[in-house]
Amino acid sequence: MGEIFPSPVVIEGEDAPGRAVLVCEHADNSFPEIYGNPGIGDEGRRAHVAWDPGALGLARALAARLQSPLVRATLSRLIYDLNRPPGAESATPPRSEIYDIPFNHALAPPEKLRRVSQIYLPFHDALHGLLAQRMAAGQSPVLITVHSFTPIFEGRQRDTEFGIIHDQDDRLAKALARQDLGGLAVHLNQPYSAADGVAHTLALHATPYGLSHAMLEIRNDLIADEPAQAAMADRLAPAIIAAMKEAA
Repeated sequence: MGEIFPSPVVIEGEDAPGRAVLVCEHADNSFPEIYGNPGIGDEGRRAHVAWDPGALGLARALAARLQSPLVRATLSRLIYDLNRPPGAESATPPRSEIYDIPFNHALAPPEKLRRVSQIYLPFHDALHGLLAQRMAAGQSPVLITVHSFTPIFEGRQRDTEFGIIHDQDDRLAKALARQDLGGLAVHLNQPYSAADGVAHTLALHATPYGLSHAMLEIRNDLIADEPAQAAMADRLAPAIIAAMKEAA
């Protein structure tokens, strides 16, 4: 028998009626044996380097409140970062933050192609298919990706608690930043921006079709457990609904 490759994508609530389509590219820190040992130890596997802690729980809570589908990854971002294009070194980084990533050292082209074929293409095909079906049905979906970031980066405390990033269309991002978010420290295009190469999913699926979009970045200490994720979703969901109406 040949190797069995796990599906890299799950769509939850595919038929949900809400206008938003939520995406969580860094939802999981799983490392199937078929891709080898990443060489980062248990601490590295739990750290932000391997996934976005808290992002999946928040994305699910938002999807429930917005009555919208969620497209989520099932593998660690270190095997393939689904928010990066195939030609980017950061798609399969040999080093990330403070961690050396041995299984990504000097990847041969056939291995890069295997990961693109088995992970990147099925994930983005599934997302594109969901959006296309909704557009064909006369809907105008809003693409919202959900991420988390670390409170401290390279030894420096980050002041941002909630960052809102956009590709070429800033309507939804600016509308969301104008909402009452209960005292959160909100900044546009922080702690990253499209200029840092982090808006690939938005650029691939939203910009070509003129879809409203935003990438949500929440500091991960604010969504560290299920109650915190639920509380954050309660705070963000009404603001997202209002921003979608304003940006329509």
